[in-house]
Amino acid sequence: MATNENQVERDLIAKLGDLKYTPRPDIRDRAALEANFREKFQQLNRVKLTDEEFARLLEEIVTPDVFTSAQTLRTRNSFIREDGIPLNYTLVNIDDWCKNSFEVVNQLRINTDYSHHRFDVVLLINGVPVVQIELKTLGINPRRAIEQIVEYKNDPGNGFTRTLLCFMQVFVVSNRDSTYYFANNNARHFSFNADERFLPIYQFAAPDNTKVSALDEFADAFLPKCTLGQMISRYMVLVASEQKLLMMRPYQIYAVKNIVKCIEENSGNGYIWHTTGSGKTLTSFKASTLLKANPAIEKCLFVVDRKDLDRQTREEFNRFQEGCVESNTNTGELVRRLLSDNAADKVIVCTIQKLGLALDENSRRNKSREKRGLATYVDQLEALRDKRIVFIFDECHRSQFGETHQTIKEFFPKAQLFGFTGTPIFEANASAKQISGETQTLKTTLDLFQQSLHEYTITHAIEDRNVLRFHVDYFKPDGKHPPKPGETLAKRAIVEAILAKHDAATGGRKFNAIFATASINDAIEYHRLFEDIQAEKQQADANFVPLNIVAVFSPPSDVSADVRQLQEDLPTELEDNQQEPEAKKAALTSIIARYNARFGTNHHIEEFDLYYQDVQQRIKDQQWPDADLRKANSGAAQHKIDITVVVDMLLTGFDSKYLNTLYVDKNLKYHGLIQAFSRTNRVLNDTKPFGHILDFRGQQDAVDAAIALFSGAKAEAARKIWLVDKAPAVIEELRKARIGLQTFLQAHGLSDKPEEIIQLKGDEARIGFVEAFKKVQKLQIQLDQYTDLTPEQERSIQTILPPDEFHAFRGQYLETAKRLRDERASAGNRADEAKNDEIEQLDFEFVLFASATIDYDYIMKLIADFSTKKPGTARMTREQLVSLIASDAKFIDDREDITEYVMSLKAGEGLDERAIRAGYQQFKAVKAARELTELAARQGLPAADLQGFVDDVLERRIFDGEQLTELLAPLELGWKARTQKELALMSELMPLLKRRAGGREIAGLQAYED
Repeated sequence: MATNENQVERDLIAKLGDLKYTPRPDIRDRAALEANFREKFQQLNRVKLTDEEFARLLEEIVTPDVFTSAQTLRTRNSFIREDGIPLNYTLVNIDDWCKNSFEVVNQLRINTDYSHHRFDVVLLINGVPVVQIELKTLGINPRRAIEQIVEYKNDPGNGFTRTLLCFMQVFVVSNRDSTYYFANNNARHFSFNADERFLPIYQFAAPDNTKVSALDEFADAFLPKCTLGQMISRYMVLVASEQKLLMMRPYQIYAVKNIVKCIEENSGNGYIWHTTGSGKTLTSFKASTLLKANPAIEKCLFVVDRKDLDRQTREEFNRFQEGCVESNTNTGELVRRLLSDNAADKVIVCTIQKLGLALDENSRRNKSREKRGLATYVDQLEALRDKRIVFIFDECHRSQFGETHQTIKEFFPKAQLFGFTGTPIFEANASAKQISGETQTLKTTLDLFQQSLHEYTITHAIEDRNVLRFHVDYFKPDGKHPPKPGETLAKRAIVEAILAKHDAATGGRKFNAIFATASINDAIEYHRLFEDIQAEKQQADANFVPLNIVAVFSPPSDVSADVRQLQEDLPTELEDNQQEPEAKKAALTSIIARYNARFGTNHHIEEFDLYYQDVQQRIKDQQWPDADLRKANSGAAQHKIDITVVVDMLLTGFDSKYLNTLYVDKNLKYHGLIQAFSRTNRVLNDTKPFGHILDFRGQQDAVDAAIALFSGAKAEAARKIWLVDKAPAVIEELRKARIGLQTFLQAHGLSDKPEEIIQLKGDEARIGFVEAFKKVQKLQIQLDQYTDLTPEQERSIQTILPPDEFHAFRGQYLETAKRLRDERASAGNRADEAKNDEIEQLDFEFVLFASATIDYDYIMKLIADFSTKKPGTARMTREQLVSLIASDAKFIDDREDITEYVMSLKAGEGLDERAIRAGYQQFKAVKAARELTELAARQGLPAADLQGFVDDVLERRIFDGEQLTELLAPLELGWKARTQKELALMSELMPLLKRRAGGREIAGLQAYED
């Protein structure tokens, strides 16, 4: 370990000593760790175990299942002693975590059969290891440090599955100046996904949301003994339905603390301003579950404004804790649960409509009960009038909130009301309809809730990278001037503009878009125009690939109760549907019929809610590769939605990481504008650098006003935080990154050409190229998605890095990255110092180099086009095809085979796509057989025997050492010569097996890697 890492470690241990942790330099191995745990366990549970009992206890509690371990840590458990008497025990003092012993261990080495890892710093609570702190040198990418922890945990037989380390709850990674933490989890929640994201990772923050980055400050804020105990016991959530550990973010913790404090002190109402997408449901769930234990509170009601949210919220609550809330099928059921003494009925999720009906003496249901001589709901609830009831409102500014707010205050004088909002109402954006329903009153959030309990604005979220910044393109029909505010453009011109810009805006259709229109008639007209104009383009150009356009707006006239509830929060649609309802119904019926034909579904207007849900799911399905969706539903003509035309729907509350663009042809302002924009800015990875807005109404003043109102900071500072740099600034950054790449190559004696990269000598030089070109690639991705580039700017970008040269550099990057990746993999678990630390820390970010549209099927079509067309007339030349394959990360392991196959074909040979596919499979089979035959010849083995051995390994995905012995037996070698032969064979066979396994693990192969 480098000296500076040693110093960071010593300083941390000294700081933990100041925080009253007991240093344990004597605990350096598994035996000492278990002996210490035994001592602490016996003290806590006032028992003395025999050696046999302790061994059996360890056997019972140690498990590779992280979720089970987390439950065991937090609950009372039972153990049968040798005399048959059960011992009810806990691993820690779960009643008062502050009263546990807190110790710090460093340089703990855990050796198991296949794993030999050393852990920098481990924190023990009552002898149980619960926090691992991994220390790094300055400048190391935290993401790579996280990858290493994931790799350690994935080692076969690692200490996390075989020892007390299974109780690890939190990992901390720090290079002294930057500190991150994240929860332990089972493998399916503890790996980098297909988009190379590992979520969630946290930086701690103060109550005002300023970051706590330095390790020393983090220790003061997060690691004091009682604080750490609370973080683990109160602010981690065990999601039973997913068997997953979830940590609350700092702003969620502060909100919960302040709500609980406000209730304990009975100090009035309050609101939480947490921006859209910040996890309000988890915050409210934790607040309500902590209130369950408060005997002074009679009931806690979590109130939502629509039936679909009622269902979603109950499912979310029950996801966090199974069975914690039940459904309320009707108002009568809600009243029954309010009056129930059952513990399961203390926390209730309900809609604002049901609550309003129960409390309204003049409601139809109450009048009906009165006529039948039954006690009205109001009469029944009279028993609760003087009780302390807590109401938590999911979104405190919906259309019906004001009336119900007043009713609750009058009926329950001792109630406390708490509201969540992502867009508070200030005087500037207050309206009678939005707030109180009283035409003479304009009320703000502060008027209604008395005090702000915590704020986490979109400004904070953008700075934290919890949501993305926005790129707003104010469309200029003449290329220079946007329309005047309120001015509308011709719809055909808007459709033409969207079709021209969509591929750029959505990263080559990797993402999808919503198109917000001003009325139902506009939505109908736009849907028709898209169909007509795209049909014209297809006739004019056979290669034009049309966008899949759908539309959703609420149906008029006879609708279900579910749809009526949806419409209550869709004011424009509700009003529109009063005019010419039959024409709108016919149009929506036609739109759904087209949807059915395109996607192989069977929806109809009478069950509109099912159609609406299917559209939402299909927007989210953008994340899956086309090939997977085709396999799942081979009968459908299409599977993905490119643009969804809407009026009010989907502009609030809908989230999808693969939605990145909003087209706007309606007037938006204040909270409506922020809510609509926020559909686009969910974080994915660097292929989605921002949420993209293309505005056709010239609404820059409205955007500036909304930013100023909701930023929680000075407007000018907020604009810089909310909005991405304009194109000229990014082009200048690209120029500098390109010069940096050029300077790097010249420093290594190379000209500035892609083909020179292969001449780089040594890993240090190759790593330097990877880092230098990655900067260029990220900026190019960002500019590729700008839709407001002028022709001059586009030429400037191409001058900095011409497209052919750019593709060639991408190919060289992937080739170099693959070489370094394979070298890192082969270093594997070597305990010697031969590992290259720089390669260990390198983050390749292959996701930056994978196109959404270029997949195996696409390549096969291009090859078929090359084969069937006369030389010079195909869409791509042989060289362009090879360059395209080489520059896409999806083909990093197959590029050699595909390239060789393309080079073997003749232009204009006339092979169709089916023949091309069959030919490629035959080509691979012949090549694989030849490769194995040549290997067998080099090793002096019969080719058929080696082929049978390899086929068996790949079929079973198990490497059997005994079968290897049988394979070598005919050579009749002595033990020493046989060992040498085995190692020589495996050095060639291992990369072949791993390549043919296609990334799937082969059990038993690890021993030869070591």
